[in-house]
Amino acid sequence: MNDKSPINALIEDLVVANRILARFGVLDGFGHVSVRHPDNPGHFLLSRSLAPELVTADDIMQFNEDSEPVGADTRKPYLERYIHGEIYRARPDVQAVVHSHSPSVIPFAGSNVRLRPIYHMAGFLGAGAPVFDIRCCFGDTDMLVRNRDHGRELASSLRQSHVALMRGHGFVTVGNGLPVAVYRAVYTEMNASLQQKAIGLNGEITFLSDAEASMADEMMAGVMGRPWELWKKKAFE
Repeated sequence: MNDKSPINALIEDLVVANRILARFGVLDGFGHVSVRHPDNPGHFLLSRSLAPELVTADDIMQFNEDSEPVGADTRKPYLERYIHGEIYRARPDVQAVVHSHSPSVIPFAGSNVRLRPIYHMAGFLGAGAPVFDIRCCFGDTDMLVRNRDHGRELASSLRQSHVALMRGHGFVTVGNGLPVAVYRAVYTEMNASLQQKAIGLNGEITFLSDAEASMADEMMAGVMGRPWELWKKKAFE
């Protein structure tokens, strides 16, 4: 894409975000990442229904405040686009959303063991990782966030946290931009894997305190460009 207007630059970063998350195994054939539209905060950008590793700039669609395609775009959207739309509606501070099914996180969504920050790279988990259980609100379903009501309850469960787990399904991460949301998705998976290993040692686990987690998260916010630039370089290798 030769036109480096802000919207096209953002679309390029959204494509890169898809590739990064696929490369790290946070997304596979499923899952998705979106970004709030820079000129219309009520809208957001998200690929058409496609495996994330295959997403190109031409696949990006624009969605309105009801999570419906803008204009005459008849391409098939992701069924669970309501995850994104309702989080954007509830959280004006959020500029990007990732939805993943990565495997290490799933056990924490389906058990009473809390996902907690075990190292400084996941300090953002100190704000909590609440669990959204769709059955509590809607009875037995296929576990998918199929409409705005589902998405609204997920956003309500997220509250002001950076991560929400989804029982029997996966998780979402949010951020004030694509680099942060992607970073949090990658390190949510890594922290979950490390926490399971620590549990397997059958000893006492020392997690980050609330203050340590907060300070670590603030520190990482200042160097977010470092992993983002590396990941961008590796995304298409």
